[in-house]
Amino acid sequence: MLSNDLKSKINKLWDKFWSRGISNPIDAITQISYLLFMRRLDDTDLLNKANADFTGLEYNTIFRAVKKDVNNEDVKDDNGNLVYEVMDECRWSHFSKLDPDTMLKTVAEKAFPFIKTINDPSQPYTRYMKDAIFIINNSALLDEAVKAIDEIYEDIKIQQDAGQQFQDTQGDVYEYLINEIGSAGKNGQFRTPRHLIQFMCEIIDPDWTDKICDPACGTGGFLVGAYQHILTKYSSPDEITEDENGLKRFKKYGGDTISRQEVWDDLNQKVFYGYDVDQTMVRIGLMNLMLHGIKIPQIENTDTLSKIYDQRYADGEYSIIMANPPFTGRIDKGGMSDKLKITGTQSELLFLVRISKMLRSGGKAAVIIPEGVLYGGSKAQKQTREILLKDNQLEAVISLPSGAFKPYTGVKTAILVFTKVEEDSPTWHTEKVWFYELANDGYSLDDNRRKLSENPLPIAVDAYQNRATNTPIERKNHFFVEIDEIKNNDLDLSYNRYREFEYEEQTYEAPQDILKELFILEEEIRIEMEELKNLIE
Repeated sequence: MLSNDLKSKINKLWDKFWSRGISNPIDAITQISYLLFMRRLDDTDLLNKANADFTGLEYNTIFRAVKKDVNNEDVKDDNGNLVYEVMDECRWSHFSKLDPDTMLKTVAEKAFPFIKTINDPSQPYTRYMKDAIFIINNSALLDEAVKAIDEIYEDIKIQQDAGQQFQDTQGDVYEYLINEIGSAGKNGQFRTPRHLIQFMCEIIDPDWTDKICDPACGTGGFLVGAYQHILTKYSSPDEITEDENGLKRFKKYGGDTISRQEVWDDLNQKVFYGYDVDQTMVRIGLMNLMLHGIKIPQIENTDTLSKIYDQRYADGEYSIIMANPPFTGRIDKGGMSDKLKITGTQSELLFLVRISKMLRSGGKAAVIIPEGVLYGGSKAQKQTREILLKDNQLEAVISLPSGAFKPYTGVKTAILVFTKVEEDSPTWHTEKVWFYELANDGYSLDDNRRKLSENPLPIAVDAYQNRATNTPIERKNHFFVEIDEIKNNDLDLSYNRYREFEYEEQTYEAPQDILKELFILEEEIRIEMEELKNLIE
């Protein structure tokens, strides 16, 4: 969560862009994103060096590029190997100290072109940054923005030192920027709180051997969360701490017990995949993953509900999917995939069907959905629930509090956890479903979302992990429901449909006693009114 001081500094940065002529909100956010990326790229390179020194792994600076000759051709040595040159002038720590005019020239002509090409040309980052444009042409604005971002990052470091690392504070900065222009929550799209992503990672437990995907990834929060969960799992005991939510995370050098280079190579380019329809979000997501240590992230600007996705990608590719896909939206049937065989165009239903198809046999998903999906009576909703129960083993329905996504929406949501078994299954592969109510997530359920003293998330994780042996028969907080009962209830999967409600018998006073008390009260009022009347006269 962002501090009020940090929010104030972000507002001031936003105002600088407006006052200097960049009034289009998307343009402003994009340019701020580039500057944030440049700032953290320098920090990340220094952290990588420190991490390499700590672990003994090889270190190559990010700030290097293939040397070019006068004809802009690659320079090679006598053995035919490419010759690299150090690009220290592209570091934030270098150009931020220059006078405003020289700084603008350095950033526009050197630093920005450099960050567009730091990955191989065939990789998504370089492809989607190819047409990116740096439109800041006012040296005073750039100077003010650089100073403001330095102040913002000082605050980010303070929050991280206080235990906010796992919450992806930079992602919260993006969220706040988007919220300020009124775009957050548009078409049901908004960032998932960091602690809920971490909670879902604890539930689904991704590993470096997985192929992990988010089909509507936005800024890449789930992919970052999965990466940090994996690093925490492979960190030495001295590097593990407990965060403000009571969950484990690494302190600084995550994954310090990973000694095999092949593991790091896989984590860098073969484990994390994402898709999003918004190219701006794709660029931000790619930058976000790179700055968290994933050197060659795989995020594509593709609508996973479209026919184009079917043409480019195969089903059954992923072993882990985590998502909070946009809901309350409807999809144009014309471009919609023919494989999504349900009678409806609601995005939350279509994404569940797509996710089921994207999973390989034995693959597991954790997906946030609006609670209406669990009990809705439309044909499309029932078809979707049947797919969850037949093609998959639906393991858990975790009911979230209605304020979990405030201030963007008060819609009641739930997390579905399911494992893929068989595509287009004619039989039910779910025998029973575990239901759990997360009454609160450790934060106040109002628009402010203040951190509370209790930490319910570790309790919920423990209940899930031990559900086979420690689930009570009484249907109060968590319980199992057999598939036959679910089928008899029209495939209703809502928590409240099956829980036991405890009714406390109310006792009331006798009517004559209540009437007697009313007469006494009326007499007291009459006496006080008389006293008031005498005072006035």
